[in-house]
Formats: sequence, C-alpha cells, structure tokens
Amino acid sequence: MINTLEIMETINMIREENLDIRTITMGISLLDCIGDNADISAGRVYDKITKKAENLVKIGNDIEKEYGIPIINKRISVTPISLVAQSCKGYTKFAQALDLAAHETGVNFIGGYGALVHKGYTKGDIEFIETIPEALATTKRVCSSVNIGSTKAGINMNAVRQMGQIIKKTAELTADTAGFGCAKLVVFANAVEDNPFMAGAFHGVGEGESIINVGVSGPGVVKCALEKVKGADFGVVAETIKRTAFKITRVGQLVANEASKRLGVPFGIVDLSLAPTPAVGDSVAYILEEMGLEKCGAPGTTAALALLNDAVKKGGTMASSYVGGLSGAFIPVSEDAGMIEAAVCGSLTLEKLEAMTCVCSVGIDMVVVPGDTSAESISGLIADEAAIGVVNTKTTAVRIIPACGKKIGDIVEFGGLLGRGPVMPINSFDCSKFIARGGRIPAPMHSLKN
Repeated sequence: MINTLEIMETINMIREENLDIRTITMGISLLDCIGDNADISAGRVYDKITKKAENLVKIGNDIEKEYGIPIINKRISVTPISLVAQSCKGYTKFAQALDLAAHETGVNFIGGYGALVHKGYTKGDIEFIETIPEALATTKRVCSSVNIGSTKAGINMNAVRQMGQIIKKTAELTADTAGFGCAKLVVFANAVEDNPFMAGAFHGVGEGESIINVGVSGPGVVKCALEKVKGADFGVVAETIKRTAFKITRVGQLVANEASKRLGVPFGIVDLSLAPTPAVGDSVAYILEEMGLEKCGAPGTTAALALLNDAVKKGGTMASSYVGGLSGAFIPVSEDAGMIEAAVCGSLTLEKLEAMTCVCSVGIDMVVVPGDTSAESISGLIADEAAIGVVNTKTTAVRIIPACGKKIGDIVEFGGLLGRGPVMPINSFDCSKFIARGGRIPAPMHSLKN
C-alpha cells in the first residue's frame, strides 16, 4: 500500500531530483516474419512492428500526463535481424523496414539490427555484420548490437577482430555527424535478452511474442539522499542507497504494470540501472563524489562504484519480483555531466574506466577516441572488456566512437541524451599481432558449473 508520505517523496523526486522513467521498451518477436524473399519478409517486419506498437507512444504519453511521471523514451526491440534475414539476405532492406516502422510508431530508437556470434559464425552472420556500417549510416533510429562472447562459450576473437573494423567503417561513414553511427552500435559479452536500454536492446529468442520492459533512472535522487548523511560510515551510505533504489523501482513497477495493462502486452522486467544524463545533477559521477571523492577517477572510485551498484540491486529487488535487463549503475562518459568533467580534467582515464567496469553495469560506454585510432586497438579494447565479462559472469560492452579528424582534448557534440564527449587518449602500443591470431579464447573454468 502506497502511503501519503511516499507520494510526497515521489513528487519531490520528480520535481527537484531528476527522477524519470528512462524508457518503456516493447520487445517484439519477428521469428514469424522469416521467409525466403527479402522484400516480402521485410514487409512482414514493418507490418508486425507497426501493428504491435501502434499505441506505444500514445499510451506512454497518457501515463506520463496522468501520473506526472516523466517518461523520456518509448522504444522497440526486436529479434536479432541476423536470425530473421539469413534465409533471404538483403539485410539492409530490413534496416530500412525497421527505420520506417520506428518513424511510423513515433519511437526514438529501435534495437535489434544485430547478431549473436559468441561461439562462432554462420556464413550469414559474417555477411550480415559487414552490412552494419551502411545500415547505421542510412537510418536514423536503428540500433545495432553484436554479442561476441559469453561465460559458457568464451570469446569469438574472429568476431572481435571484425567488430574493430566495423566500428572504424561506421565512424567513417558517419563522419559528418561526429561518428553518430557508432553511438548506435554496441559490442557485448554476455548480452541479456530483456535489456530495455539502447543501443544494446534486442528481443531474445527465449522471450515471448511481445513484452513490456521498463528502464528507470534517478542518479540525482540518490545523490540528494546521500547529501543528508554526510560523514556517515559506509553502512549508512549503503542503507540510504538501498532505500532510495527501492522507491525509484516502485515508480518503475507502477509505470510498467500500467503500460502492460493498457497495451495488452505482458509485463517483462524493470531494469534498475541508474542511467545518467548530461544535465547537471543527474550524474553517477556526482554520486561517487558525494561519497567523498574529489573527482570521479580518484583512488577509491572503483570501491565507491561497487558499493553503489550492489546497494541499488539490493534495494531494487525488494521493490519488484521481476528485475532484469542490466540493472546497476551506467557510466557512459558523454552522457554523464560528472564523467565529462572528470575526463576533461584528466582525473578519469580509459584505464580507470576499464577497472570501474569490473563492478558496474555494461562497460566502456560512449567513449570518444581519436579518429586515427586503429581497428586493431579498438578490437583489443573489446577483447579486454569481453574478458572482464566472461571471467566475472557479467554483462560487459563497448560503445566507442573514433571521431574522424579529432585529436585528444577536442570535444565532440552529439546533442540530446547522448551529450558531449571529450576525445580521450587510448594506449598507442600495437596489439595487431594479438588480434590477428583469431580463433576462440576458451571459456573459463567456472563455465562448467553444470
């Protein structure tokens, strides 16, 4: 039972502390759209998405107005297109169909132009992945993800090598928009099937016909709560974050249930991830600094982030029985005002970010590097992040943007929630011989838990 105090606290969180629902994402299975003719199959994809999601934006807007809870994005995720289109090829036709369907339904992004190649390739997978740069360069709302590793399978190093090349090509094809195509491309290890956040969302083959997943946010709420316990020990800090995460998740559960009921689509999960924005006061970095760090990236940052991530999960799981997705704290550099400041002043480096990804959600996210960074260096970074995920049985990812014509220290503007990214230095020593080996890095020993 929600009492008056909870209602007033929630109102204050929304008005003063940047609480919002970051996204309502409808997952849609496209397995029944498979055919042997690309035009016909892509047409089925468009028809199914526009029918299933025709009321998604309207109902999201209605809930926002009725409850006074900001719902920033309405999105769609679909079955990985490499699975849907392999029998008929013509992959870019599917990208165009997805983009048209996203435009027709009014969503800001549609995810699922991707492939699952964590253990090996099919011929179709290799061909499909080669189309990703063109697909992202010629569409506005299509997002892509490729899963190149898992704890059970190890790391597909052939795919790692290819994805370094794909990221470079995508940056070149979208150089006129500061490499925006790369902001819509994620390389995963241990990708989850119910992630509502872009650019990595897709509708897994283990999911139902359609589903509603909700991603909450609220770094500003957590920071404000910690301001009230200045100087307290870490037990108090953890308890404060837990209680705050519980309240945030309750709001997400309310919106998820309401959207599910009105759309006639089953409720899937609430993703607990603290997703920051470039707005001042809505930053994960500021939470860490509120714990006593002079600047994010200082010694102690990884420990502070570990505490935050754990406390968010403990509080959130008490508020909802169906928690999923990524659920933790995001640290996308260009999308977090505090991260941007820390990167600009030199407190936050790529190496420190990599250490932080061991204890939080996802990985090297929305990081801008010089445009002349080699494909092999990007592949090496992907391999490092995948290793963290595979060995620690967690999801990790890389969303990196080689900014053509930009050098270290330059600022690249993306706008909106994608923010602005300082060009960060990346280790320039060569790893090309390592990446050229190919093959598969075996799964770690704890993959044999069966």
